[in-house]
Amino acid sequence: MKDQETQMRFVELRSQGWSFARIAQELGVAQGTLVNWSRKFRFEIQNRHAVELETLRERLVANRETRAQLLAEQLRKVEAELQNRSLTDVSTARLFTLAASLRQQVLRETEPGSFTSPIEDIPADEYRDEVQDWVV
Repeated sequence: MKDQETQMRFVELRSQGWSFARIAQELGVAQGTLVNWSRKFRFEIQNRHAVELETLRERLVANRETRAQLLAEQLRKVEAELQNRSLTDVSTARLFTLAASLRQQVLRETEPGSFTSPIEDIPADEYRDEVQDWVV
């Protein structure tokens, strides 16, 4: 049996999307063994992969709050430019369209999230009232 360090290296490489053939060559382990490890460590591999994707996404795309702030700043600039423009200018219509689009994007980025509560945390009388409302 291979040592734990080799297995953890496998998890790392597999979570980065490496193929079994490439990992087998890198670690000197049979592909059949790697398939077994893949089953054994599937949740660790999936979790590490998810964390790596999230990290990559944060590097490439700003978080929601930052995007909302950037959109709001662009909207302020467009609206300031609109204040300086005459309605007879040809590009004014485009600026109004851009302002409306940015406004909608800001609203989407700043929508409040939904909150949920486990059923056991809802008082029995409230739960019955809500369930009765749901019955069709």
